[in-house]
Amino acid sequence: MRKMSESADRKEPAATSADTPARNRRAASQRVREARDRLTSSSGTRPAFDHELLRQYAQTRISASLVVILLVVASGILCSFWIPPVAAVIWTAGILTIHAIVIRFCSKFLAVTSSTPAVTRTWRIRFVALDLIYGLAWTVVLIHPSGIDVVSNTLMLFVMLLVIAVSSMLAASLPIAAFAATIPVSAAIAVNFILRGTFDDYILAALAVTAEGYFALLAHRLHSTTLATLEARAEKDALIGELEQAKAISDEARHRAESANVSKSRFLAQMSHELRTPLNAILGFSEVMKSEIFGPHAVEVYKDYSADIHNSGVHLLNLINEILDLSRIEAGRYELNEEPVSLVHVVADCHHLLKLRASSRGITIHEVFEQDMPKLWGDERATRQVVLNLLSNSIKFTPPGGEIWLKVGWTASGGQYLSVKDTGSGIAEDEIPVVLASFGQGSNSIKSAEQGAGLGLPIAKSLIDMHGGTFTLKSTLRVGTEVIVTYPPERVMTALAPMREDSPPLQPEGMAGDKSRPRYKPIMNAGTGL
Repeated sequence: MRKMSESADRKEPAATSADTPARNRRAASQRVREARDRLTSSSGTRPAFDHELLRQYAQTRISASLVVILLVVASGILCSFWIPPVAAVIWTAGILTIHAIVIRFCSKFLAVTSSTPAVTRTWRIRFVALDLIYGLAWTVVLIHPSGIDVVSNTLMLFVMLLVIAVSSMLAASLPIAAFAATIPVSAAIAVNFILRGTFDDYILAALAVTAEGYFALLAHRLHSTTLATLEARAEKDALIGELEQAKAISDEARHRAESANVSKSRFLAQMSHELRTPLNAILGFSEVMKSEIFGPHAVEVYKDYSADIHNSGVHLLNLINEILDLSRIEAGRYELNEEPVSLVHVVADCHHLLKLRASSRGITIHEVFEQDMPKLWGDERATRQVVLNLLSNSIKFTPPGGEIWLKVGWTASGGQYLSVKDTGSGIAEDEIPVVLASFGQGSNSIKSAEQGAGLGLPIAKSLIDMHGGTFTLKSTLRVGTEVIVTYPPERVMTALAPMREDSPPLQPEGMAGDKSRPRYKPIMNAGTGL
């Protein structure tokens, strides 16, 4: 067990060694890009994030303007108890003026459209300077000499903590501005306590320094969270842009492929018409030569050659007809000539046409038809072509002595189905999509049967899709193949209900007095088994 685990561990790196160079290149490219961004940034982050962080700083200061005003006014009222009221009013007016200047600069910054690194650096310096002045203004009132004996230590520490907390939260997007606003206050309070020289004052000084460190760490964490959010949003926007670009490229490629497919189908349809004209002459003259209408051949082998030419021409004509049908279907120019069609009658006729070919190969065809089935509303020629293609394929790929079952009956939803099942060579499961594609052939079928163009099943499936039905192919190698075709209940016609003596006569569609020819619609079965 240990040897097996060691061998598995040794094999695991080899399995992923092919992806290692690509991952290394991506990681190296990312490291180079991040280093370049840090060299061109004044804050250590990406330049684009520098400007966005300043915008968040300005928006936060503007949105919290009322809170700062209330804090300043409340602090001014408290200061009036230990300093002269006039000085308190002057200080309050001064700090409100500084706050108004900060708000004014924030509004001007938000109106700036340029986001170059030089502009961002200039505004950063302005905001830091304003926050430094703001912090010094708070320092003036908290360490006023005349208040040393009156202001209690607890009240002074409380105001300091409140100022540091508010400033740190408002300037979290710009940590250096938060430091500029809070460090002067905390340093002044700590020095003030230390100069008093008592043990309690030393403890309060330590608490002031600790509070400054705590709120500085909190501001740094908030800054990191904001930066991570911006990076995630930038990556999301980049991914969305890449997806939109990829979708545009994919849509353009799909439109080109569809256009090329339509052009191909039109070309095939045109060329098929051009080829059928000389081919009809070849078939006609080879038929005359084969039948020796104008006299026997001088050399008997010429008759055999004429028969080979005629047979090859017939095969080529069938192939051209299939290509023409497929190209018309793909080009959207195939129109169904709908009329009442008896599925049982069509299947029986196709069986009669191909019975001789099956008998010559020793293949037995069984018919299992349900009786008294109503007609379908569909294209009889298309339905006949579907049945002939399926039955011809079964005869072609069934070995001598095999069996084929033709079944026609009702579906569970009230529609009708046709099943063609044989005991042929079968198709591998992974090759079923291949044989349903145009010109597709299974490898086992090619080896065990005569060659074909590979258009019978695609044409049959397309015709059934045009009728709104389903086409299902089930196959097992060396067991056989079954193709089930269903028509929807909406195409099953039911008999008209008997007329009562007191019921009005059947009226044609249209207005009374309409001189146009009367038109009657068939009554469709909605799948309820009327």
